[in-house]
Amino acid sequence: MIADLVGIASRLRAAGCVFAEEEASLLLSVKQSPAELKGMIDRRVAGLPLEQILGWAEFCGRRILVDPRVFVPRRRTEFLVEQALALCASDAVIVDLCCGSGAVAATLAAALPDSSFFAVDIDPLAVACARRNLADRGQVFEGDLFKPLPTSLLGRVDIIVANAPYVPTDEVALMPIEARLYEPRASADGGDDGLDVQRRIASGAPQWLSTSGCLLVETGQRQAPQTAAIFGLNGLLARIGRSEELDSTVVLGLRQPRADTLSDRVSR
Repeated sequence: MIADLVGIASRLRAAGCVFAEEEASLLLSVKQSPAELKGMIDRRVAGLPLEQILGWAEFCGRRILVDPRVFVPRRRTEFLVEQALALCASDAVIVDLCCGSGAVAATLAAALPDSSFFAVDIDPLAVACARRNLADRGQVFEGDLFKPLPTSLLGRVDIIVANAPYVPTDEVALMPIEARLYEPRASADGGDDGLDVQRRIASGAPQWLSTSGCLLVETGQRQAPQTAAIFGLNGLLARIGRSEELDSTVVLGLRQPRADTLSDRVSR
């Protein structure tokens, strides 16, 4: 077993895997035949994301199912969940746009059993994966942003969360091989400045939000001021939240101010 671990880790390290020992341990933890294990190692060496090989990703202390060619949830997105939880009532109506595997919605659903959840993604593979992760805790729709949502939600949504693509088109080629080759380009490419999808979300959000509803969007640190300005142009009171530990930035936008200002409730 130890020899296997050392040998596998050595091969993974040679292929550029930074956390080779940890990945080797995870691959060995899967019950499988030697031939199946070799196949998993070969796929990892070829650049497939470890999470897609294992079939799950760890997110907020939970195992989120991840199918091949579905966007793998990143640890930095845990900050988006933290910020949403800080604003949620126990019986909130929550929409997760660009939901991917459904990691954000599934984690929020576990923490807020009395809330209602609606998730959307344009990728059918992601939708199928999100439905498995949300199970009977929410509805998952296939389509473009707000379009597939039931019109009965207009003006009733308390929280909209979105990990929308925000990588500028010219920078997609600089991303790691796992993201470039084995995740859908649409999950990363945000247009010329990376903010095309955010503009569309901010434009559509006010008609769906309740009078005190909030939009939360993950974005890049250098893009955050632009994202906040986009929120403002659409009538949302914007604040920027930042986690240095997770290297994550979230812009929050209220449809209208609350008695307790948002600045007091955002982690700095």
